[in-house]
Amino acid sequence: MFRHSPPAPEWFTADASVLGVALVFPLQGPAGMFGPTCELCARLAAEEVNRAGGVLGRELRLLPVDGGASPREIAEHVEALVDLGVVQGVTGWHISSVRQALAPRIAHRVPYVYTALYEGGEHTAGVFLTSETPRDQLRPAMGLLAHERGVRRWFVVGNDYVWPRRTARAAQSYARESGGVVGGEAYLPLGTHDFEPVLRRIERSDADAVLMLLVGSDAVRFNRAFAAYGLDVRCLRLSTLMDENMLMASGPSATHDLYSTAGFFASLANQDTLDFHGQYAARYGVEAPALGSLGESCYEGVLLLAALLKRAGTLDMSAIGAAAGTVSYEGPRGLLHLRDSHVRQRIYLARADGLDFDVLTELDLHGSRS
Repeated sequence: MFRHSPPAPEWFTADASVLGVALVFPLQGPAGMFGPTCELCARLAAEEVNRAGGVLGRELRLLPVDGGASPREIAEHVEALVDLGVVQGVTGWHISSVRQALAPRIAHRVPYVYTALYEGGEHTAGVFLTSETPRDQLRPAMGLLAHERGVRRWFVVGNDYVWPRRTARAAQSYARESGGVVGGEAYLPLGTHDFEPVLRRIERSDADAVLMLLVGSDAVRFNRAFAAYGLDVRCLRLSTLMDENMLMASGPSATHDLYSTAGFFASLANQDTLDFHGQYAARYGVEAPALGSLGESCYEGVLLLAALLKRAGTLDMSAIGAAAGTVSYEGPRGLLHLRDSHVRQRIYLARADGLDFDVLTELDLHGSRS
C-alpha cells in the first residue's frame, strides 16, 4: 500500500468514459510548500479542458499522487495505476530524482508531461517537458549579471541530487564564458536546517554571487540564514527555483539582492498573465495560495497533455510521439510549441522587491537584454 498519497476517490476505477491523469506533485518535504498551488492550477486547467469537450470524448479527471515521497514509492504507485487502467497519462511538478525513477516504468505506455525546470538531457520516448533548462534559463542570466553587476566569482549551494549537481556542472562553463569562475560548491541533504558551515565557506570564498539550487523550504531557510549572517550586503543571489510562495515565506528582510530567472512570473504585466490571475481568483477566491511559476507549470502540464492526445486522436504512444512535433497550446505564457519533446518559451530575469518580483528583462540565449 502506498502510504503517502491520499486514497483514490471512489470513481477512480477503470472507466471508459473517463481519461484519468496522475497528477504527481509534492504534499510533503521541502517542496510541499507549493503543492497546494500546483494542485489548484492543475484542476483549473482540467476544468477548462472539460468545458471544451474533454479529451477523445472523455472527461479528464486528475488523481493526486504525492510527489514528495521517495522516488521508488512514487514510481511503483504510478506504475500500478497504469497497470490497472486507472490512468492514461501522467503530469505534474516533482524533482528530477522522481522523474528518473518514474519515466522508465511508464513513459512507453502513457504520455508523461513533466513540468518542473530540470537539468536538461531528458530524451526518453514518451516524456514531454514544459519548463526551463540551464542552457536557456541559467546561462543568459549568469551572463547578464556578469555584464551588468560585475559578477566574477560564484559559489553554488544546492541540494544533493541530480538537478543541482548537473546544473552546477553547466554553471562552471557559463561562468567561464563571461570571464568568471565557480569558486566553491556545497551540496546539502533535502530538509537541511543548519546552514552555518556553508555560510562560513561562502564568506571565506570572497564570492560575488551565490547560485542557489535549493528546493522549497530549504531555500527559504537558507535565505533567512544568509541575511542573518550579513552576506546579503556583499553577495547577490541567483535562483532558478524561487517562486512567489518561497519569496513570501523568506520575508522581505531576507531577500535583498535576490534574483530569479524563470519562464513565468505572476507579476508579468501582459494580457496572458492578467487573464490567468482573473481565472484563478474567480475560481478559488482572493485567499487562495499565491500564483507562481511552479503552480503555473502544472496548469500547462494538463493543457499540453490534452493537446498531445487531441492531436494524435488516440492513446497509442507511437501515434502520440509521431504527432508531438506539430503540437502547440495556449496558456499563461502565450502560444507555445513543442520541439524535440521540449516546450520552447521566453525566459525572464527578475529581482525580489519586498514580497513580489520585479521583472527586469526578457533574456536571450546570449545573456543580453532582448
